[in-house]
Amino acid sequence: MKSISIIIVSWNARDYLRDCLNSILQTGMSRVQEVIVVDNASKDGSPEMVEKEFPRVTLIRTGENLGFARANNLAMKCAKGSLFALVNSDVIIHPGCLETLAAFLDQHDDVGLVGPRVIGGDGNLQRTCRKEPTVWNTVCRVLALDRIFPDWQMFSGFEVPHRNYTQCMEAEVLSGCFCVARKKAVDEVGGMDEQFFFYAEDIDWCKRFRDSGWRVMFVPEATATHFGGASTSNAPFHYSIEILRATLKYWRKHHGIAGQIVCYLLIGAHHGSRLLTRAVKQSLGMGRSMDSKHKFKEDFVCLRWLLTGKGI
Repeated sequence: MKSISIIIVSWNARDYLRDCLNSILQTGMSRVQEVIVVDNASKDGSPEMVEKEFPRVTLIRTGENLGFARANNLAMKCAKGSLFALVNSDVIIHPGCLETLAAFLDQHDDVGLVGPRVIGGDGNLQRTCRKEPTVWNTVCRVLALDRIFPDWQMFSGFEVPHRNYTQCMEAEVLSGCFCVARKKAVDEVGGMDEQFFFYAEDIDWCKRFRDSGWRVMFVPEATATHFGGASTSNAPFHYSIEILRATLKYWRKHHGIAGQIVCYLLIGAHHGSRLLTRAVKQSLGMGRSMDSKHKFKEDFVCLRWLLTGKGI
């Protein structure tokens, strides 16, 4: 049976990280060879907490924020297991989850990457399987066709319908919040692309696995909870800009400059139309909740960055 190296990249998420590590201990760790925490220069006492409360965990202090891809690669280079479980700091691993995913990889030699069924902190299913970005599904998202026709496969945008999450299925993209990779496949495919500081590295990685002949699978019998936003909530608008930056880099890498321009225009139209709609609602005395104001500012910040390159 293959052993697992659990890798957790953390940035200012001390309490979530503590709960994540405790959940790993509570699983019994029957297949776990080691747990590695890569701390991206947290200032909330995260590394000190790990040293004090989890002395058996291998702690890597980066001294700077390396981003998600680079920090995971750093850990994978020194990990000793034959499987790498990449787990976000705000994830709770349920009992039997790791064993189920590892057993699936044991039984399917052509599978390079697997992911579990993920439940949000609110108890609802998180749709962690997505479709590879194309012009059509980007148009569906920009025009909100995926929201208007949620049950129509052709208009579903990037999302996989809820009904599909009850069965094991091949996925085009698995969320990077929690996945298990076969070391042999990683050695062939390579680590995460470090040009992506945060976001899109999981989309790119899954594409490279599939392009290299490795299957990417969703296994609903394995379950976990993902709260979301443990690190990104520290700087939400910077995170929004980083999503845009990473998305454009992805399109440039896989679709060339023409694809990047098309993506740029679609994203600009998306944020521009939303900003106009929200402005009209506010002028009519609607959309004045804190959530609406936050989304208005997010669209403004994103559109300004697209047009001027100016950040926060």
